[in-house]
Amino acid sequence: MNRILFFLCCLATLTASAGDWRQFRGPQGAGVSDEAGMPTVLDAKRSVAWKIPLPGRGLSSPIIVGNRIFVTSSSGARQDRLHVVCFNAEDGTKRWERQFWATGRTTCHEKISVAAPTPASDGERIFAVFSSSDLICLDLDGNLLWLRGLMRDYPNASNSLGLSSSPVVAEGTLVAQVETDGEAFVVGIDVGTGINRWKIERPKRVNWTSPLLLRGSNGKQIVALQSAGGVSAIDPASGKVIWNYSEGADTIPSSALRGDTLFVPSHGITALQITADGHPPKQLWRAAQLRPATASPLVLGERIFTLNDAGVLTCGDTANGNRLWQIRLKGPFSATPLAAGKHLYFVNEKGLVQVVDPSKAEGEIVSELDLGESIIGTPSIGSGAIYFRSDGHLWKITKS
Repeated sequence: MNRILFFLCCLATLTASAGDWRQFRGPQGAGVSDEAGMPTVLDAKRSVAWKIPLPGRGLSSPIIVGNRIFVTSSSGARQDRLHVVCFNAEDGTKRWERQFWATGRTTCHEKISVAAPTPASDGERIFAVFSSSDLICLDLDGNLLWLRGLMRDYPNASNSLGLSSSPVVAEGTLVAQVETDGEAFVVGIDVGTGINRWKIERPKRVNWTSPLLLRGSNGKQIVALQSAGGVSAIDPASGKVIWNYSEGADTIPSSALRGDTLFVPSHGITALQITADGHPPKQLWRAAQLRPATASPLVLGERIFTLNDAGVLTCGDTANGNRLWQIRLKGPFSATPLAAGKHLYFVNEKGLVQVVDPSKAEGEIVSELDLGESIIGTPSIGSGAIYFRSDGHLWKITKS
């Protein structure tokens, strides 16, 4: 398969799920929406379509399937009450809520919560995973299909700061990455039965990155796993390792994909050209000046964007990694930015949303909206709106 055909396969996957936002950072885990008419001039009175309370803490992203919004939360003094809630996208009314007791360890850093990983969906089921390593499968109407307590199966798979890796669905397999100092593995679970298809051991080191979907040979999906050692691509059906990039990578910000190029938080940013024949990727360039902090990199068109600890947004050229410009945003940031149309959307930890037009010569902040609550989780885009969540509320932001 040549490079053009490989890119078209990737594009087809993105287009097929354009109406939904079924996983962390949406289609292909890119954080980029092709929906038109997204709001760019934000106003507290006219832009907020609705704001609804949530039953507990959480920094997982909402996911969107059709006209339904799904959110996870955790409540109680020990955050051992797990919530999965479904809302109507149109008016925010609650369709249903399911609650479960955590079976695993709920200790985590005070800044985050047990509802840190973003759920995933295959369009028929919701897979909600929590830092307690409880994995709950529901249908779209909230009926329980199966439940796994991964920490009961693998007791050492926990740490004192909490887990936040978000699963992905590929080729009928739910891929969940659980990596700690005590035990580290990736498991492939049959979406219909909840039974392991495979389990592979990983280096024992704490890791908060999330799997990413790529395209392999014959148009089949493969899964990229990032950790301190680098990036491995695996076959989701068998767990077989297809290729390795072993020059190290960050353990907080996840990689970003555009076409057949994977942008890895490694020695700054390292751009890898992915082939469809199973051969190891080719390094295109490496740029130390593009190093991200907590937020994952975002690629829009021919530009890559990263945020550092000081809230400085850096724009780089995807062709060579050269830095093009920098602007300082009002931080600090934990949430990864999103893109829709030609605009970028950022929300800082204080709940201030900032809209940036990167087409300007040096980038320009064109609008701001203060939601007034701490927001750590990454927002989502779908149903003609942007959805933000705090520990207490879920907002729908639309064009005024």
